[in-house]
Amino acid sequence: MRKAIVIILCISLTLNLTGCWSQRELNDYAVVVGVGIDKDEETGNILLTAQIAKPGKLAKDSKGSGSNEKAYWNISDTGETIFSTVREYTHESSRRLYWQHNKIIIFCREIAEDGVLNCIDYFVRDHETRTAAEIFVSDTDKASDILDVKPELEKIPSIDIDKLIKVQQLNSETYSINLLTFIQRLMSKTTASVAPLIKITGEGEEQKISVSGTAVFKKDKLVGKLNKPETRGLLWVDDKVKSGIVVVDCPGGDGKVDLEIMKASSTVTPEIENGNITIKIKIKEKSNLGSQSCTEDLATSKMLEALEEKLASAIRDEITASVEKAQALNADIFGFGEAVHRKYRNQWKDLESKWDEIFPSIQVEIKVDAEIYGTGKISKPAYAED
Repeated sequence: MRKAIVIILCISLTLNLTGCWSQRELNDYAVVVGVGIDKDEETGNILLTAQIAKPGKLAKDSKGSGSNEKAYWNISDTGETIFSTVREYTHESSRRLYWQHNKIIIFCREIAEDGVLNCIDYFVRDHETRTAAEIFVSDTDKASDILDVKPELEKIPSIDIDKLIKVQQLNSETYSINLLTFIQRLMSKTTASVAPLIKITGEGEEQKISVSGTAVFKKDKLVGKLNKPETRGLLWVDDKVKSGIVVVDCPGGDGKVDLEIMKASSTVTPEIENGNITIKIKIKEKSNLGSQSCTEDLATSKMLEALEEKLASAIRDEITASVEKAQALNADIFGFGEAVHRKYRNQWKDLESKWDEIFPSIQVEIKVDAEIYGTGKISKPAYAED
């Protein structure tokens, strides 16, 4: 009996080691790592650029090859829809495109202004695409041009941009959003979607990629943008600030103080009273004193209290600027409507259809509790006067 069991196990293991006929060979596919969507200047159709990694070239470079050949191939084609354009690639590529490793999708400003829903339908619907891809909007450059800027540290632009947005989250100055979240916000009846703005800086060999500011959508169309302080205002409200630097004036007015954000949290609470809606935002923040350019001793309780007031004021100003811009654009980027819906389900039935009329004039109260609990390895400034 034991011998029979051993034989059966051996046969089972042998079957598991055999190849799977349906398994895909990597050499049969072109791996897409980035996508750019522009409007063709001649036809007005979609100009789709797919960035394809060259695995062989990456392997050669890792062994010290001195070749200047790019480790990627940008293939572009035009069509009336994304799906039809993807099929056009079969005339240029000897391999079928493989989308499950796609890192980023960049929309040019013209496409974003016309509406992105028709473009992203394919990426959400097709079973081979990746909904974790990061979304970007190019305000001034073609998406295809951005995908061809040579990075300094990575071999492939798309991978460099994907890593760049993740590193910038540490400064809490850039709003990162993937395809799944982006489309969920587009489908919301009240919440407006957003995406980071990307552009090219410098010229020629000095070209670099910069991600700064936020594109604001109404439904699926680009309607405006937030600058850097307004973007962090959105991040404060959305509970996405985890680290970064807030610069304030020294209490004496001469010089600057860098305060490092160590911990932050936010709550958004709607209140309805006598038919009037108030959104109450509460921020709790803790910082360390990072550096100072003034000669004052900031470690005293009086100075720390003054700094905390300045810090709270700076945070409040960023949130206020963001709220005012969103209301001017009539785009609920904070999800205030969803917050009202969750708390006041019965009243929401009447409010939902009027939200576009309500949001621009809604009252917002901001409370910030800021605390500075550390001054680093020294308490007095390094160049304090005697």
